[in-house]
Amino acid sequence: MNRCEWAMTSDLVAEYHDNEWGVVSTDDRHLFEMLILEGAQAGLSWTTILKKRASYREAYSGFDPEKVARFTRKSVVRLLKDPGIVRNRLKVEASIQNARAFLAVQEEYGSFAEYVWDFVGGKPVINRWESLREIPVETAESLNMSKALKSRGFKFVGPTICYAYMQSIGMVNDHVVSCFRYRELAWREEPTRDC
Repeated sequence: MNRCEWAMTSDLVAEYHDNEWGVVSTDDRHLFEMLILEGAQAGLSWTTILKKRASYREAYSGFDPEKVARFTRKSVVRLLKDPGIVRNRLKVEASIQNARAFLAVQEEYGSFAEYVWDFVGGKPVINRWESLREIPVETAESLNMSKALKSRGFKFVGPTICYAYMQSIGMVNDHVVSCFRYRELAWREEPTRDC
């Protein structure tokens, strides 16, 4: 079975690649989870984040944005003592700010999915990369998303983080064409509630 090269580093990464990465999601809870995790990953490996994912789910109330938005200074102190997550004050404080901004977007658009999927015209971008080296770290769409999110008060949403986010939630299919998941996901044209 052919996989994307990056997915062959561990069983944990392979499982994420095989079952989640690039799968179209319009579920707001999942979209919030991935937004927080992609921001936490900045400067670290994705393997590190995957190993901490279960701890994040517990520490962040199952990634319920309403609960996270109500986190206080005491919550920040608690999170900074939690060895199961990335204990970086800026990232922790940003995650709480992002929950508040996320709720504001939901209020305005009815769902975060409705808002975020507009950056790709409402359907996944299906790329045709032959190798990992061809895949960009940012695009015009991720730059636009970054600017828009920042203007709404989101933190840790630079264009590279936004592109990784787009890949993770299926807005972009960046599986290489030789990967078995490319063919399984490339036929999709409209977002569905897969996650």
